[in-house]
Amino acid sequence: MRVQAFGSFDAARHPRVAVLVEGLRDSGVEVDVCNAPFGLTTAERVRMLQQPWRLPLLVLRILRSWLTLARTARTLPRPDAVLVGYLGHFDVHLARLVHRGVPIVHDMLVFAGDTAADRGAGGLKQKLLRGLDRAAVRASDLTVVDTAEHQAMLPSGARSVVVLVGAPDTWLAPAPEARDGRLKVVFFGLYTPLQGAPVIGEALALLGDQVDVTMIGRGQDLAETKRLAGGARVDWRDWVEPGDLPGIVREHDVCLGVFSPTGKGMRVVPNKVYQGAAAGCALVTSDSAPQRRVLGDAAVFVPPGDPRGLADALLELDKDRARLLALRTAAHDLAARAFTPQAVVQPLLEALSEGSA
Repeated sequence: MRVQAFGSFDAARHPRVAVLVEGLRDSGVEVDVCNAPFGLTTAERVRMLQQPWRLPLLVLRILRSWLTLARTARTLPRPDAVLVGYLGHFDVHLARLVHRGVPIVHDMLVFAGDTAADRGAGGLKQKLLRGLDRAAVRASDLTVVDTAEHQAMLPSGARSVVVLVGAPDTWLAPAPEARDGRLKVVFFGLYTPLQGAPVIGEALALLGDQVDVTMIGRGQDLAETKRLAGGARVDWRDWVEPGDLPGIVREHDVCLGVFSPTGKGMRVVPNKVYQGAAAGCALVTSDSAPQRRVLGDAAVFVPPGDPRGLADALLELDKDRARLLALRTAAHDLAARAFTPQAVVQPLLEALSEGSA
């Protein structure tokens, strides 16, 4: 089987497509990559969709990317299926034009309407963005999502498959070993509302200087998170190169997940949970159905939106180092078994093997 990974995705910023490509190749599938990134972050794309006066720039970026994609696609062998990468709501329509007669698989992962609502958009914008989601699904023969909760949001009759986000092989660390010294906690992300970073900020204020915390990234809720954290013991880092991030996370005992009580926050299992597990960290994240289903006993769950619950969970791990090591080991073993690229793509391979995608 030959699959072409097609679209404007940025695998360095968003490793989801890299996981799918790596997993397909590890499973014996020939994968060609036809890629021309827009050069825009997720936040910039959403902002452009929310603010119509920014759309001409988005259209210009799309046209430039599409020209490159169309030219490159003609130089590659004809695929058996086309996989349109994450944030490909527009790309899926070009894929349908360029690859006539070839099954189109769209890795939806993020719903434009859902993401915009999480960031405060509503009314007409909400309707337009939900229409964008529906159009992308209609243009696809198979839609890939990451949780059953997201699958339930698809239009009735849409063919779909759930594929966990997983973690690139570069994240998988050696088996964890006991560490001495202060508890080291890490969070990394874009500070979007679904991540609930202000909840973390409030928890940090409660912890004061009792644990060492590294907060990596920047985004919408960063300023509020810093304000709420007050004088807590925190190493704030605006940016870390993607290639350096796995090594930095491995130096910590605990990786924080998401803590928002919003609808979107309750439907996701974020990248950082999979990656933190592969890095050998204990996981502390919100108590939600998809996270419990995926992580089972390999994580500590706290009520969403509860800074006191989060602070108490971290203090308990600081006091009980045997439990901390057991959780780190359980998360690592789960990642090695179920979160590798080859493991997560199995449902996608089964869907492709059923016939025309």
